[in-house]
Amino acid sequence: MPDTRIVLAALWIATMLVYLLGDVLRIYSGDFPKNMDTVKFTQGMWLGISVLMLTPILMLLVSIMVVDVNVVRWANIILAGFFFVFNLFGLPTYPSHYDRFLLLVSMVFNVLVIAYAWNWVAPVAA
Repeated sequence: MPDTRIVLAALWIATMLVYLLGDVLRIYSGDFPKNMDTVKFTQGMWLGISVLMLTPILMLLVSIMVVDVNVVRWANIILAGFFFVFNLFGLPTYPSHYDRFLLLVSMVFNVLVIAYAWNWVAPVAA
C-alpha cells in the first residue's frame, strides 16, 4: 500500500486535472458562459479564482512536503470538504452533462481525500 502522503497528493493531482479538463471542454464545446461580457470581473475576483484553482496544486505540495502529520491531515480534510461543498452548490449551475459528470468525479476525489486523511494513522517515532 502506498504511503498516505502519496495517495493524497495523487488525489489532488487527479482533482486538478478534472477541473482543467472541464475548463478545456467548456471552451471547446462553446459552453463557456455567454454572460461573461456583462459581468465586470475585478482584479480581486480574478485573484480569488486563481487562488481557488491553485489550491489543489498547493495541496499536493503540502501533502508531500509538510512534516507535521496533523497539519497535513487537517489541511486535507478541511480543503477537500470545502471543495466538495463548493462543487455541490455549483453543480446545478452547469447545464452540460459532461460538466456535471466531471464535478461528480471531482467530488468523489474530495471524499476519498477526506477518507484517507481521516483514517490516516501516522507512524510512531522510534
